[in-house]
Amino acid sequence: MRKIIACEFMTLDGVIQNEDEGDGFKHGGWFFGYADEATGAVVQERLAKPVDLLLGRKTFAAWETYWPTHSNFWPNCMTATKYVASNTRDSSDWQPTVFLSGDLAEKVRELKQTEGPDLHVMGSADMLQTLFKNDLVDGLDLMIFPITLGPGKRLFADGTIPASFRVTNSQVSPNGVIIASYERDGDVKSGGSPQIEEDE
Repeated sequence: MRKIIACEFMTLDGVIQNEDEGDGFKHGGWFFGYADEATGAVVQERLAKPVDLLLGRKTFAAWETYWPTHSNFWPNCMTATKYVASNTRDSSDWQPTVFLSGDLAEKVRELKQTEGPDLHVMGSADMLQTLFKNDLVDGLDLMIFPITLGPGKRLFADGTIPASFRVTNSQVSPNGVIIASYERDGDVKSGGSPQIEEDE
């Protein structure tokens, strides 16, 4: 079964938005000042993986005008199949691209059962809420930056469900970016309150 991995740059307060989407977001490019050799190496490693992409409509719209002319930095984006969640579009000059309309959760469940590489989600904050709500995300590849932004779309928002994750690797870059990968690890493990014995 194909896995869905959310690959995101995130602030300490959970913001993953990077561009103004008509909502007045004012902090585009907030992560650039923290780039260093460690973050650059991890980005290059992730971009070199042979994966397909699962994207929201807005993220795809921004990418389809940018990446075809900058593919020397990320050649795999040209050969990866782009699966795009959209009820308003059904075609693009940037190929190979497949548009997913209707019941997104059901379409993604079916997609996970097909043959092919894992599916990476980048950006696409609104779509991610549907994936989280339906427990379709298998892993997280996060870079957590030492800043807070306040307003902005968050990784964990109204689609978040109780879920456990296990850290599979982690490091801290020289500029303080926490680089961590997580995989889904079942339900939340909760316990009872500790028993406090009273002195006799």
